[in-house]
Amino acid sequence: MKTPRPLGPGPLAPVPPVAGQTLDAQLHLLDRQVLDSDGVPVTTVDDLELGAPEGEPETPMGTVIPPGTPAPVLTALLTGPVLGTRIFGGRPPSSRLIRVPWTDVADVGVVVRLGVSGQGLDADWVERWIRDKIIARIPGGRRDPR
Repeated sequence: MKTPRPLGPGPLAPVPPVAGQTLDAQLHLLDRQVLDSDGVPVTTVDDLELGAPEGEPETPMGTVIPPGTPAPVLTALLTGPVLGTRIFGGRPPSSRLIRVPWTDVADVGVVVRLGVSGQGLDADWVERWIRDKIIARIPGGRRDPR
């Protein structure tokens, strides 16, 4: 019987302590609703954009990251037309995805809250279109239920 060979050079180094909150991308960010500073729904988080820490060189795609390299940092939330690719597989072209800079995020909880108004973001066009073309046609859909 063969003994499984360990993957990599050895055990991983312990995670260094960092300031701030530790987020699990799949648990805390992906598929979360995004609200602007006024509490208005803007979009949902479909993907994340990662980059090199400030002052560090970018690692080219497809290369092995050498040990001791600082971990990548989150630079933007991505949203866009991903329903078809989730059903049929693949990835939408990056030019079709809308970027919401991570610096605009104010809080991560049950929803992701932005510190800016959604009016200036292109990400809320889907919410507006659904509101104007679908919800408005439902009887009583044009008035506030309060």
